[in-house]
Parts: sequence; structure tokens; C-alpha cells
Amino acid sequence: MKKHLLLGQTLAFDGNPMDDWQGAVRHDSAGGVLVADGVIVAVAGGAALRADHPDAAVLDYGDGLITAGFVDAHMHYPQTPIVASWGKQLIDWLNTYTFPQEMRLADAGYARQVADTTLDLALAHGTTTLCSFCTIHPGSVDAWFEGAAARGMAVVGGKTCMDRNAPDGLRDTAQSAYDDSKALLDRWHGQSRATYAITPRFSPTSTPEQLTALGALWAERPDALMQTHLSEQLPEIDWVRGLFPQARDYLDTYEAYGLLGARGLYGHAIHLAPREIDRLAEVGAAVVHCPTSNTFIGSGLFDMAGLAARGLRIGLATDTGGGSNFSMLRTMAAAYEIGQLRGTALHPAQLLWLATEGSARALHMGGRIGHLGAGAAADITVLDLASTPAIAQRVARAADIWDAVFPTIMMGDDRAIRDTWVAGRRVVR
Repeated sequence: MKKHLLLGQTLAFDGNPMDDWQGAVRHDSAGGVLVADGVIVAVAGGAALRADHPDAAVLDYGDGLITAGFVDAHMHYPQTPIVASWGKQLIDWLNTYTFPQEMRLADAGYARQVADTTLDLALAHGTTTLCSFCTIHPGSVDAWFEGAAARGMAVVGGKTCMDRNAPDGLRDTAQSAYDDSKALLDRWHGQSRATYAITPRFSPTSTPEQLTALGALWAERPDALMQTHLSEQLPEIDWVRGLFPQARDYLDTYEAYGLLGARGLYGHAIHLAPREIDRLAEVGAAVVHCPTSNTFIGSGLFDMAGLAARGLRIGLATDTGGGSNFSMLRTMAAAYEIGQLRGTALHPAQLLWLATEGSARALHMGGRIGHLGAGAAADITVLDLASTPAIAQRVARAADIWDAVFPTIMMGDDRAIRDTWVAGRRVVR
């Protein structure tokens, strides 16, 4: 059994720092992580681990910060080629950029190319798990899971279903959405490190018949996840109100068709009504904060403090390509900035937890990914806390670990990623 011992500063969590960050964090300035057979065996003092395991191959990162790999809980890999496109809000964004780009993934070879590019960019930015919408083309789902399996990555994905308010080349039907999704779920869910998510894009692009069909599939396969969008922009909410006049609110357009549940992932969730918050909390569903996207396309300010206080599962995500960056560090920075605008400054411990443990819990993978602890997959990111001259000069004045970490959160990019490990294998140096 080949063992690796990673030495450096270690940062792990014993609880939810959204409640009490001081009691939830374990930081060791001279820590170690023992890895074997793709799994974390132990996290403890580096000297003790080195003495107890003299046969382990040692990688000494000095004052590098060893954390769990980042988890991106909501993104669109097909949109990687159009990331950072100029000047549109949601509905115009879809029509101008997204739909023409997604049509191109009818070509399975092109879909694999885009999937490979996305996965490699994620790893270069320290992200070891992503939850992605694919396109209506089953081949786009195969490309996503095949690319992830080739890299040993744990990913989530699903065929995006739309049978109205989309171009001809991107519409399926209620029946084909059910049939394709069921076949893909049977093919991929639980294979290698793949998790399938039943994926209606959002209620404006699905008829009640399609939502009913997908709700029926989820009832048949409650072990799957379900991902969609919710209350991203005010014009979108008005559109939903016109399409579903009988619905009590936006969330009701999912709830009425069996698409509200504990394993549901609801992206954005910015402009929620009180009833929606109550129901999401009651069923234990997850909402996913996409801060760079929310500012880039002008959606609004997510209420992190309010929703966390209600006990909701909250993930953090890039939302590429509405989000303007592949970096979870930049995503954490944007979440901090939005928190400031809402009157609540998130602590660095809370930001790192959201990008790892919090997102893993949203995906119902808590303890298995996004976790620096014994028994978790050895998906690990090592941060250089002085990766640029600007960051280094600030860290030289740091008073404690949080004062040293925060400049990398706010100013760091892929240069701050010293190493990335996936399932115990070093993939980025």
C-alpha cells in the first residue's frame, strides 16, 4: 500500500462555522495528512505522523495551507467557451450566448473537448468536484462523466431538459426528457465517482407535462439529486408568474410537480418569498449561492446570513459561464463582498467552509468530499499563501492564520494553487 504524507499547515472543520466559526475549525501550523489508497487515513501533527509512518513518501509544503479540495456546487460546463461575455441579463444571456453555444454540444466530440477543458481548468484552480448542468444531448452527459472518470474526479451532472421557450435544436419532449434522463441515470449514477442529477433547466423552459414526468422519475429514483434554478432575477419571476398563474410562488412551480425535496439543489435563490424559505427549510433542500454570476449579470444580493440562520443547506458555486471566473477563491471573495453589501461580513473560516464542507453537504456528500478528515476521499488542495508580490507583502504583516488566509481569498487566483490531489493522486503542481 503506497502511502503519502503531506506536511504543512492544515485546516479542517469539526462543525458548521456558520454557527460558531471559532469552535468549528482545526488549524495546525505544523500538521500532516496521511493518504493511502485514495483516502485520507489521518490528519494530525506532522512530526507524529512522520514518526509513526516512516515508510510514507513525504511531501513537505512548508507553510503551505493544506485544505480539502474545493467543491463547485452549480455550474454549466457547456458554457465554458462563452464565459465572460459582455452585457446581458438572464433572459437575453440565454438567447444571445447560452442557447447557440449549447446547440454545438450535439457533436459528442466537441462536448468531450469542452468537458475536458472545464475539468482541467477546475483542477488548476483547486476545484476537485463540480456539479454541472449538461445540455439536452445525452452525449453531453456521457462526455462529462467520461472526462471526470478519466481524472478520478467525483462530479455531479445531468441532461438539461427543456420542451418550450428554447430554440428548436434545444427542445426535447416530456417523454424524451424522462426516457433520456432515466437511461443516463441508470448508466452513470454510482458508477466510478459519478452522481446523477435530474435536471429541468428552470420552470419557464419546461411545460407542466415535462415537470410532471421529471417529478415522477425523481419519485422512482429518490437516490438521485435534482438540480434547477430558482428566483434568480425579478423579470424571470414575473415570467414564471405569467406561465404558472395558479402557482403560489416560483418554488410552487416545482413543488406542485414533485420537484421539491431534501436532495434538491436550487441555484441562486436570491428573491425568495417567506413561504419559499419556509418550505425549503422544512424539506431540508439546498440553495446554492453563485456570487460572481449574481453580480456579473445583475441578478441581486443573496441573503447568506438570513438563510443560514434558518438552517438551510447552502452551497457555493461559480455558475460558469454566467459566473465570470473558474476560481472558487474569486467566488469566495465575491461572496464576502455581497455579504458586506447585505451588512454581514463573512469570516474567512466561513468562506472556506462554504467552498468545501458546505458545498459537499449541499450535494449530500458530506464527509466523503470537501472534508479534510479520516475516511474522506483524498481530494486535497494546497494553497500558497504568498503566491504574488501583492499578497506576500500583506501576509508578511499577518497577525494570525486568518489574517494570512484572507488576502489569498480576496486576491488569489490559480497561482495560489500549489498542488491539487484527486483520490490520492497528485494532478496539479
